[in-house]
Amino acid sequence: MQQADPFAVVNQPALRTTLSLWQGDPALRAALPQQAQEPSRAFAERLGQPDLVVDGHRLATGQPPVLERFDTGGRRIDTVLFADAYHRLLRTGLKAGYAALPWSGAPAGHTAHAAMVYLMSQVEPGVCCPMTMTYAAIPILRRHNGLAADLARLAATADYDPDDAPVARKHAATIGMAMTEKQGGSDVRANRTLAEPADGAYRLTGHKWFCSAPMSDAFLTLAQLPQGLTCFLVPRRLPDGNLNAIHLMRLKNKLGNRSNASAEIEYHGAHAELLGEPGQGIRTILEMVHHTRLDTAIAPAGLMRRALLEALDWTRHRSAFGKPLIHQPLMANLLADLTLEWLGALTLAFRVAQAFDAADQGFARLAVALTKYWNNKRCPFVTVEAMEALGGMGYIEDTPMPWLYREAPLNAIWEGSGNIIALDVQRTISRSPEALDALMTELSAARGTHPAFDKSLDDLEETLTRPIDEAQARRFTERMALLLQTSLLLRSAPAAGELFATTRLGGDWGHTLGTLPPGADTRAIIALADG
Repeated sequence: MQQADPFAVVNQPALRTTLSLWQGDPALRAALPQQAQEPSRAFAERLGQPDLVVDGHRLATGQPPVLERFDTGGRRIDTVLFADAYHRLLRTGLKAGYAALPWSGAPAGHTAHAAMVYLMSQVEPGVCCPMTMTYAAIPILRRHNGLAADLARLAATADYDPDDAPVARKHAATIGMAMTEKQGGSDVRANRTLAEPADGAYRLTGHKWFCSAPMSDAFLTLAQLPQGLTCFLVPRRLPDGNLNAIHLMRLKNKLGNRSNASAEIEYHGAHAELLGEPGQGIRTILEMVHHTRLDTAIAPAGLMRRALLEALDWTRHRSAFGKPLIHQPLMANLLADLTLEWLGALTLAFRVAQAFDAADQGFARLAVALTKYWNNKRCPFVTVEAMEALGGMGYIEDTPMPWLYREAPLNAIWEGSGNIIALDVQRTISRSPEALDALMTELSAARGTHPAFDKSLDDLEETLTRPIDEAQARRFTERMALLLQTSLLLRSAPAAGELFATTRLGGDWGHTLGTLPPGADTRAIIALADG
């Protein structure tokens, strides 16, 4: 009997450097209206090429950006240095229209934008932050004159200009946001940064505890006037080319999202221009937050997708106990359950994106909060189970699993953590009855398709007849999100929707993923991930 070579490398799937982000994702293609297909396809095919996939991995796992506060002579330069790969990916996204397309008049622009968020999140999510903030700032900037109008035009240009230069010398621009302070966090009414009139504009004095993408060309920020908290636009460079008085104090040492610099900053008499009415800062900036929340609702679906892809690829090419792992019944149960979670997240996210395109403001405001809350609560569970499917290799930095794991909690925290979102859901229902009416119409479209869904919908309707205790806001938000997810799946993918309703609403399920009931057609469910 011939002896096997003990040093031969076998049964070790090769790491992938190419991703089939378009042809390999039939659920994405089905979720997009015809008008969004071409820009999404072109972006997916470029992003999945080896050079950008490798760039993304190196950014996600390599050295973070570096802050240089002073030059050799001791003069302030407040500059953040990024890897070349960061600029390549940022250029790829912005030239594809990630920020500009929704405001170009193109039909289904927000949905195409959502597809780009979903796709970029699978390759390197850190570069999404500056592009997302730029996308979200454009409608506010367009309603103003002067500097804001100039920046609106530059931000809506599908191009990338990395030069650290005054606005007048730029051919494209990125926009950041800085709201929270040490003492208040999400309670921005506690902000202490002060604004004082000066030479037809304002001077800001104070600090911001989180300022992501601090090399942006300008920032939307909040400061106090006698009338109350007010929104301002703060350029990085002044017209004469000098730095504005924005001091970058240090960069955050974050768990994940490493390629994206997040800074602590101070304003030392920084030049600023008014946005909106004095005392109406929260109302003004909430429009930007509404759009950034869309992206934080979409991104976890992309992260789940990449985690699922890695688990599927590994289990198809790795054998144990005589056959590929994917054909082992228990592994198939887990992979099918992971597929259901990802498919539910994707279906929910793109329904919300289409509401943005339809200007269905009531439904969009409530549904984006539900989607942000629920997709981000599920993302860490999906990611850690996919990591476990790879065994020990899932814990190795050579694979994408560790950076996916570090990224999984992020979007639940940014743009309103879970409690903030749940409370916002309550406020929306109490102040905007039309939003709840739109949601209930959407849910009712699936009535009669599954008994567990009908019972859960009846329970929700009964709950809505009485005031919701604030302490139950998470429970209430979860129930509505699950019902919306199930309603969409029952109508768009009935077989998956029925199993989803049976397990998530009917209770025939365990407390962890991979506990689908006997008789579940796991092979058919897994096939939904790649056709």
